[in-house]
Amino acid sequence: MVADRLTDGVRIAQLLASEVTGDEGRLRGLTVVDADPDVEATTDGALAYRIARETPGNGEDAADEATPGEAVAEVFVQPDRARIEAIAAPETAATAAADADLPVRPKAARPPRTLVFVEDGARVKRALAVLEAIRSEPSAE
Repeated sequence: MVADRLTDGVRIAQLLASEVTGDEGRLRGLTVVDADPDVEATTDGALAYRIARETPGNGEDAADEATPGEAVAEVFVQPDRARIEAIAAPETAATAAADADLPVRPKAARPPRTLVFVEDGARVKRALAVLEAIRSEPSAE
């Protein structure tokens, strides 16, 4: 029986970033950008990093790698959880989060966003399904 749960928002966000950068399969084409290595959790949520779609380089040489494009999501840290704000494909993100049994709600903003809450380190893998859905959405490009 596991007695300890990972409920530190900063650590949860770090785990999520590690999964995004390390998943060359279903999350290929997404990258972590604008990361704040010294971010401290706040009650309202502090921006830890953005997740952006990669723009391929022109392939002229090995140093010409993909570069980050427009952000598709932002990740914020609170004391007891991480919050993903889906910028691209908010309806798709909401459906994927509900399917993954993650707390989700819309954010009244222009353009609209979807908030997905990751309240435990064990739920990071479920959050990957949300990012995969955003990446796969044609309108998110």
